[in-house]
Amino acid sequence: MFRWEALVQRSAASGENRVLNMMRLSLIGIVFVMSSVTAADSLTDVVFETNPKLVKIFGFGGYRGISHYGTGLLISEDGYILTTASQVIDTSDATVHLFDGRRMRASVVVVEPDLDAAILKIRIDNKPIEAPTGLKLPFFDALAAAKKPSAKPGDWVLAFSNCFEIAMRDEPVSMQRGVVAATTKMSGRRGVFDFPYTGDVYIVDAITNNPGAAGGALTDRKGNLLGVVGREVRNSQTFTWMNYAIPMNAKLDVQDKDKTVTISMADFLDRGMKGTYKPIQREKPVAGPGGYHGIVFLPNVLERTPAYVEDVRPDSPAAKAGLKPDDLVSFVDGEPIISIKAFNEYIRRTRPGMTIRLEVRRGEALQPIELTLGDPLVKPVPPTPVVPVPKTP
Repeated sequence: MFRWEALVQRSAASGENRVLNMMRLSLIGIVFVMSSVTAADSLTDVVFETNPKLVKIFGFGGYRGISHYGTGLLISEDGYILTTASQVIDTSDATVHLFDGRRMRASVVVVEPDLDAAILKIRIDNKPIEAPTGLKLPFFDALAAAKKPSAKPGDWVLAFSNCFEIAMRDEPVSMQRGVVAATTKMSGRRGVFDFPYTGDVYIVDAITNNPGAAGGALTDRKGNLLGVVGREVRNSQTFTWMNYAIPMNAKLDVQDKDKTVTISMADFLDRGMKGTYKPIQREKPVAGPGGYHGIVFLPNVLERTPAYVEDVRPDSPAAKAGLKPDDLVSFVDGEPIISIKAFNEYIRRTRPGMTIRLEVRRGEALQPIELTLGDPLVKPVPPTPVVPVPKTP
């Protein structure tokens, strides 16, 4: 805008012909338009070349608040896929949609929670997971990307993902454009749980981390892989939702039993595809009984029995909060509850006096409920039976 004004001012001051001025301004406009078209065309080419390297993953979930879909990156022509360690892959038989519309089965090869990463493999005709597929798929050279320097704040980036399940079969995934706003240590939470990954992340100046986006690709403007779009996580310090990606060159120190070891995305990818990677053995946190709620669930007979309320104990915290039989506990403090087991694990991290925020499905609506936990019930000790002493004659 300032260049245009300066040109007009200079032209008027020198007394040049108006027609000549208009011709010059028109030429400048043509250059601007041609530059914009060229930039748009180059970005279109990147999108066209990148989309075939992503897959849409469908697995566990599918009821309100728990997505059954996600995104993955093809990292070999034989069908190895890199994605996040989300609930979507918590199934023995996931389905992936390729760029050309083919639907294929995929199985989990290995998961590393400390990197929030998982490797899947496409399977053909029920063959063993290690058997060659014969596929010749386009893929990201993830190992090469893991050896490159990190992106810098201010770098332009593109985020590709199947957010909100916008794509099926051969439909292209979405693309968002933004910049790397910062590189920082992950400090996230999902409900009362600390997020397992604590290494460096790219904070992205775009709303990238939506349902279904986890496992997507963060690339530069040329389509070179920079990182993996992460899951929906809140910042543990500000309690705001984070838009981030885990760098391909991620590396961090973790505790493996009684020693500290360094794990990296490069090593995970290399040995994971070879079948030799062993996940870190994390110590399970010591948890007590947690606060008392008074909810009686349906019998927990399945691997993932939904958290349906069968009954509510009289005068219990659940009764005072207004819970009713047939309610389905769907969220606790914003964390999806996929089963009775998940609810019990969550409660074991709580303490008496803590107020938790439930969202229960009652009929067709979600009902928010605040429940203040009480002291655990003390089971009465049964009296010791009295053994009669035989009388001596």
